[in-house]
Amino acid sequence: MAAQGGPTPQEQEEKGVLRLGLGAGLGFAGAICAIVLPLLFLFLVAQFPGGFFTWNSTFVEVTSVLVIAGAILLLVSLFVYRRSFAALRKVDRKFVVASVLCIIGSLGFLLLLVSVAVVANNTGSLLTCVHGAPSHALKCLESGQPFGAYTGLVGFLLGWVGGIGIMLGLLMAGGRFEAGTLSAAGALYGILLLVLILPFLALFVTIPDASYLVLIAPLLAVVGPGLALAGSVRTTRRLETPA
Repeated sequence: MAAQGGPTPQEQEEKGVLRLGLGAGLGFAGAICAIVLPLLFLFLVAQFPGGFFTWNSTFVEVTSVLVIAGAILLLVSLFVYRRSFAALRKVDRKFVVASVLCIIGSLGFLLLLVSVAVVANNTGSLLTCVHGAPSHALKCLESGQPFGAYTGLVGFLLGWVGGIGIMLGLLMAGGRFEAGTLSAAGALYGILLLVLILPFLALFVTIPDASYLVLIAPLLAVVGPGLALAGSVRTTRRLETPA
C-alpha cells in the first residue's frame, strides 16, 4: 500500500512510463547525432569525396561536435531511463537491476565525452596519422596516437553495459504492461548491443566479415528507441484511461 499522501502504484507506473518515452526520444535524437550522421558522412567521404566531405580538419571537427552532441543526448537519455526504472522499481523490484546498469552506462558516456573532446582538440595529429584515409583512423587509435584511446575503450564498454540496462528495462516493462512494442524495442536494443560488440571483439580475436555489421547499427539505433517511444505513448494512454 502506498504511504499516505504519497503516489499510488498506478501513479508510479504512469510516471515511469512517461519517463520511458522521454528517455527513448532523447535516445533517438542522440543516435541520429552520434551514429547515423557521422557514419553517413564517413561513407560520403570514402565514396564521393569532395567539398565538405573531404578528410580534413573541418570535417573532423564538425563530426566530433556531432558525436559530442549525440553523446550528451545519450547520456541524458540514460539518466532519464534510470529515473524511469527507479519509478517502476517502487512497484516492481525487478527494475532495480536495469536502474543500476543505466548508472554504469552513464559513467561510460562521460568517458566517451572526454575521449571525443580530446579528438576534437587534436585534429592535426589525427590527420597526420591517418594520411587522408578515414579507414586508418582506428589504427591510429589502437597505436595510441594521438589521444587517449583507452578512455574511449573503457567508456564504450561501460556504455554498452548501460545498454543492457535499457534492454532489460524495456523487456520487463513490455511484460508488465503487456506492451508488445516495448518488448520489441528491448529486443532491438539487444540486437544492437550484439552488433556493436562484435566489431569491437574483432580487434582482439578473428571474427569473419564482422565489419559489415556496422551497416545495420544506424537502423537499429533509431528504430529501437523509436519503438520504445511509440510503446510508451500507447501504454501511457492505456494507464490513464479509466477501467
